[in-house]
Amino acid sequence: MPTKKKPQVTPSPARRRELLDTAAEVFAAQGYNATTVRKIADAAGMLAGSLYYHFDSKESMIDEILSTFLTELWEGYDTVLAAGLGPRETIEALVTESFREIDRHRAAVAIYQKESRHLATQPRFQYLADSQRKFEQAWLGTLERGVADKTFRADLDIRLTYRFVRDTVWVAASWYRPGGQHSPDEIARQYLSMVLDGIALDTRPGRHPV
Repeated sequence: MPTKKKPQVTPSPARRRELLDTAAEVFAAQGYNATTVRKIADAAGMLAGSLYYHFDSKESMIDEILSTFLTELWEGYDTVLAAGLGPRETIEALVTESFREIDRHRAAVAIYQKESRHLATQPRFQYLADSQRKFEQAWLGTLERGVADKTFRADLDIRLTYRFVRDTVWVAASWYRPGGQHSPDEIARQYLSMVLDGIALDTRPGRHPV
């Protein structure tokens, strides 16, 4: 009699997401080069061989972690950029969306901060460089628009301002923990108060634009 084949079991999406979340924490804590499949499997409480049932390599895991994060980030950013908001409102919305993404994908943001420059040199991760260029264009374009319509000061160094805002926001991934004292929107509000009060045009009576 022919041997019956065992039915093929497809890993559940929930289990796959759980394993990717575990892998993201390991990558964020130890770095991509120092992380092995065995370390991820240990953190997930399984054998390394069992992890290969879900993913063929650690490269596949970090690829899915980063691409998922960036896809969601750009869904939010594109919605903001298409809304026809003024420059200040656009900055406010982009910063708020950024903190929401840190809340949802804290480990992925940390990985992106540490590893994207190195990974982007590999063909598989070309989308990281593409995303960085798109990110820069969105922020610089908004700041330039704000200077042009006198929302922001005319003496701003646009590129320096962009780098300051970018780094000020994304470095929060190093300390932020979901479920903490402040919500992502509240943290965004506090950050925006500090940043925009420094770059918004002073329209108080008796004050003159730069």
